[in-house]
Amino acid sequence: MDHPAVVASLTLAGVIVLKLLYLFVVGKGSLSRVGTAWSIFNKVMGDQATADKVKPILTPPPPEPPKPPRLSGEPLKLVVLLQRDGRLLDFLLEDVAGATDEQLGAGVREVHKKSQGVLMEHLTLEPIMAGEEGANVTVPAGFDPSAVTVTGNVTGAPPFTGVLKHHGWRVKAYKLPSPPPGVDDLVVAPAEVELP
Repeated sequence: MDHPAVVASLTLAGVIVLKLLYLFVVGKGSLSRVGTAWSIFNKVMGDQATADKVKPILTPPPPEPPKPPRLSGEPLKLVVLLQRDGRLLDFLLEDVAGATDEQLGAGVREVHKKSQGVLMEHLTLEPIMAGEEGANVTVPAGFDPSAVTVTGNVTGAPPFTGVLKHHGWRVKAYKLPSPPPGVDDLVVAPAEVELP
């Protein structure tokens, strides 16, 4: 029974069984792709160009890091108009700590007039609650908390009765121009350079 041919045959049969078992596990329960895998193996071993084509499939490069989302200039359209016509950003970003009340008042008057013109031209505004400030009003049950802020001694459930401190504003309609194609819509005010 210890004949070398028998031992060699049994060893070879054991290796074949182990190899088939390995292929069965790697193939997730199927041996249907063994022929394709063998063909690819032979092509890769016999041709460097094929090996170069297959290598990126087996070891793909790491994915590109995601690009940060591009900011939209859509919310800035009104700011652009307020800066262009009223120079509101310049006024708000200027250090006015050293200005006198008279200087500040003169600056505010001009910014106010031009910024008001922009709002009147491009926005249709309406009060959220009718009535004069200081009037008694009732906040109904089911009110929209993004439209009405209730302050003071808030207890229980609406309706609430209180004093109108500010009527609020809602945009009923707007017309804001879009920048021309190719223009960076995140530029609120372009830099100005005067040439000699």
